[in-house]
Amino acid sequence: MQDRLITARAALEAGDLDAAFRVINEALSEGDARADMIGLFGDALHKAGMTRDAAGAFEMAAKAAGASAFPYWKKAALAYDALGDGDQALAAAIKAQTAQDGDPDIIFLLARQFHARGERDLLGLVRNRLTASDDPRHLNFAAELISGETRNPFNLPLFKKLAALRPDDDVTQAKLMAVAREFCDYDTIEAQERWMEERRARLGDAAAHDGETPYANLLHCGDESRNRLAANRQTLGPGYSAERAAARRALPHVWNERLRIGYFSNDFSSTHATMRLMREVLERHDRSRFDITLYCYTPDDLIRRDDGGRSQWGRIVSVGSLADADIAERMRADGVDILVDLKGHTGGSRSHVLNFPIAPVQIGWLGYPGSTQMIDLDYVIGDRFVLPDAAKPHYHEKFIRLPHSYQPNDAKSRPQPTPLPRAALGLPEDRFLFASFNANRKITLETLKLWAEILKATPGSLLWILLETPLIRDNFAARMEKEGVARDRLIFADNAEYAAHLARAGAADLHLDTFPYNGHTTTSDMLWAGVPTLTKKGSNFASRVSESLLNAVGLPDLVMEDRDAFVEMAVEFALNPARLKSIRHRLAEARKTAPLFDAERFCRSLERAYSHAAARARQRLAPDHLDLF
Repeated sequence: MQDRLITARAALEAGDLDAAFRVINEALSEGDARADMIGLFGDALHKAGMTRDAAGAFEMAAKAAGASAFPYWKKAALAYDALGDGDQALAAAIKAQTAQDGDPDIIFLLARQFHARGERDLLGLVRNRLTASDDPRHLNFAAELISGETRNPFNLPLFKKLAALRPDDDVTQAKLMAVAREFCDYDTIEAQERWMEERRARLGDAAAHDGETPYANLLHCGDESRNRLAANRQTLGPGYSAERAAARRALPHVWNERLRIGYFSNDFSSTHATMRLMREVLERHDRSRFDITLYCYTPDDLIRRDDGGRSQWGRIVSVGSLADADIAERMRADGVDILVDLKGHTGGSRSHVLNFPIAPVQIGWLGYPGSTQMIDLDYVIGDRFVLPDAAKPHYHEKFIRLPHSYQPNDAKSRPQPTPLPRAALGLPEDRFLFASFNANRKITLETLKLWAEILKATPGSLLWILLETPLIRDNFAARMEKEGVARDRLIFADNAEYAAHLARAGAADLHLDTFPYNGHTTTSDMLWAGVPTLTKKGSNFASRVSESLLNAVGLPDLVMEDRDAFVEMAVEFALNPARLKSIRHRLAEARKTAPLFDAERFCRSLERAYSHAAARARQRLAPDHLDLF
């Protein structure tokens, strides 16, 4: 019998199907029903193009094989899959997976079938496991499924593999750098930054940022001219040009006595950081002069977490299910005078809708800290700190510069921080406590090295830092150790509910900023919680935000000129805490009177800006810089 199996297999491998079938049929007719023989029959049928018959034979072989059934169930699954018979392929794949866990081809088949059927829970059991494969098809499908999940740690090995497979693909290389930032994988970050600089040296500035999203570029690049290049690589909507913008402004428009303001965002929920900043401004708009509409494409799960504030912010028009052109048509039909995009180049944005002709005045504000290149905007709202004159060549938008800070702050609905004692938080009472609660993706190597210098110069100090997962913490700690700072100098914080976060923040002595992307909402949160933030002057919008906020709260002396001054001042505060105590007292008083936390004053300035922009548009004048300070 064994001789027949050997003879038939040799004939099949030699391509002699007739001989193979003759030997196999003789064996089967004489009762040789071994799994090996039936499986070989399936191989012969498959090679003869009789795929469905082959799949049936593989199933019979699997049933005969007992504990060794896996290879036959796998062949059956793949055969049915090739036929497009999803039901049979899935059934066989499940049996193969039960017989032997983790085969890459079976995982791939299961993932595709679950995805096609919308079985999200079942897909969740296998999709991350695709990243263990080295097959490009499996890895590409994994990227399709999980690349948008910024906190999924499986993205890190996935994009390392994809980047190795595509050494010249700028999108994949840029994605790996972005993923590495999410997990503080500094070795990978360094390697990707070298790749980018080498590419820049070979091909020029523009090519260096091919494939990189505008937001990802801001996380590591403080050069406004290069930020612009990254943004210019976006292909959005019907396209933007100065000529199209002028044509849009020239369209007939009926103005009413009240200005119709449309806010466009997917963040309209009280739990989102943007709304934590601006909700009181929305509530304080003068309804006798301004008609407020929220054009909302906020995800349902975020809306469900809203505390009811949405109903107080303006008329809500849900546009999430509409196509881009239909959203634009709805806004035009509503007669919007000023359309304010709150997203720019940030997550889930549909800002490209503004490339359809909509309103006579279109403004970018708050969500994206920079020029929203390739989007039809007349103005960007900032202040004299984030938008100095030197920045003008890098923006197609004209500047609206508000008197104090571009960032609104809600002092009414924001939780009133009641500081918790360190003992209640498990923190030492007798150590100087530096802190950073900024997103870990903002902790560049530049930032980490500055913090390490500070800690080494203040041996008794600790760094309290918000890093969520063991992987991120280990990566960060390993790099700090490489810079000469022991892990026992680090205290890791978990995420916390917002009010609890503000309450615990007060236990820190000094909050340290990140560079080149500062804390934005985080900086104002720390100031609201009574914790001074130390920063240094920046070179683009994202790196100047803390300077803006500190000036608006009356603490310009916490804005250092350069990196050396930043380190020296942090060390000075740690060695002379009495000096810091006086600053904390000033901050506590400023919370009651400073422009930063005066939403009424901010709202009136914003409304003046809208009125000035509308007045120019009514007179058919082109947009121009508007300074309200």
